[in-house]
Amino acid sequence: MRDTDEGTTMGTDNQRTALITGASRGLGLALARSLARHGWNLILTARDEQRLRAVRDELASITHVAAIAGDVTASAHRQALAVLARGHAGLDAVINNAGALGPSPQPGLLDYPLDILRQVFESNFIAPLGVLQALRDELKPGARIINVTSDAGINAYPGWGGYGASKAALEQLSAVLAVENPSLKVYWVDPGDIRTDMHQAAFPGEDISDRPLPEVRVPAFINLLEGDLPSGRYVAASIGPVAVEAA
Repeated sequence: MRDTDEGTTMGTDNQRTALITGASRGLGLALARSLARHGWNLILTARDEQRLRAVRDELASITHVAAIAGDVTASAHRQALAVLARGHAGLDAVINNAGALGPSPQPGLLDYPLDILRQVFESNFIAPLGVLQALRDELKPGARIINVTSDAGINAYPGWGGYGASKAALEQLSAVLAVENPSLKVYWVDPGDIRTDMHQAAFPGEDISDRPLPEVRVPAFINLLEGDLPSGRYVAASIGPVAVEAA
């Protein structure tokens, strides 16, 4: 599915369109399902071609879906997403959900392989900005941008230095992006601990069944996408902006 696969339903003209990265599982999949039910048209991408095709097939009976498999760290794939967005007459929302955990279990910083750390930053910091740079001309006035972040980006957890630092960088990127682009709504959102494959990988061998499913956090994202909350940092569990004290 390196070429675009699309599913179409009737009555999708003049509806909102959202692009979701990392849409084949976890939070990205939960968001895609919910937005489809809310009448959004979807452009979906993820690295797992087979899973992404299954998501496309599932949601095509509900809304218009275009899906293109690839890695958002690749410039050529980001440009392909821009071409696809242009064909949909622009975007009302971009959700940068794709990311990388890094080693499992998470190592301390003094033991962290630097080549892997570069890859984590490429996925969690460089790629989201690259996606937005590629799509900048396709964003409609007032478009929503959601960068999925983590409390590891603002708290010092042992073993989470690599991932946390990449998310801290994404948080600052988002804050500056919001200041530089007041015509857009820019949100950086901490979904909290949720029961996903990535979260399980972060705690190998542990039972994470006490964590909520991603679907529990989705209404907070819908409020941001369909409401009029100001740009800022939000925690999905409370959906109120979190004040981060200056150092």
